[in-house]
Amino acid sequence: MAKLYFHYATMNAGKSTMLLQASHNYRERGMHTLLFVAGHYRKEEDVGYISSRIGLESDAEMFRDGDDLYARIAEHHQSKTTHCVFLDEAQFLTDEQVWQLARVVDRLNIPVMCYGLRTDFQGNLFAGSQRLLAIADELREVRTICRCGRKATMVVRLGPDGKVAQEGDQVAIGKDVYVSLCRQHWEEEMGRVRAEDLIGFTGS
Repeated sequence: MAKLYFHYATMNAGKSTMLLQASHNYRERGMHTLLFVAGHYRKEEDVGYISSRIGLESDAEMFRDGDDLYARIAEHHQSKTTHCVFLDEAQFLTDEQVWQLARVVDRLNIPVMCYGLRTDFQGNLFAGSQRLLAIADELREVRTICRCGRKATMVVRLGPDGKVAQEGDQVAIGKDVYVSLCRQHWEEEMGRVRAEDLIGFTGS
């Protein structure tokens, strides 16, 4: 029975690597997969691609706000049987697009694997992630670690000057760098810890 999956994590946890490996496993068995990636910051490109830090990559369809993903997948499925849909950067989905993917699962009986971030650099849920957390059949956390060795659950954005950004747009494309941290170190970097909160604190 097909399901809607949401694999969520912070930055640099290996989500894209997992997606590409899973798609390869299907294709190795003669099955057809359909890959999507967000096109929100690929305005000048006609063809999308998914790439991982370890060098794996694959062409992918792009999705943007307003796209009807159910209609696109159903049309593709009619011309060539689709055994699984993989979607990277799922945090950029709209609320309605998540429901469209759910209909792909429920009406076309095609499993849909979504991979993306749970929260932004300010600790707020992305719209797509919020809806996936609410209606996905299975939630799977992809773990990475903070500089202290604890599980990283948050992310900070470093601007071109190397300083941590504490405000700004949820999505910023450019030379910004993202660093995954545990909740404790995220609060410290975001300036949310008062001096009195550190009394008696001995953590790293």
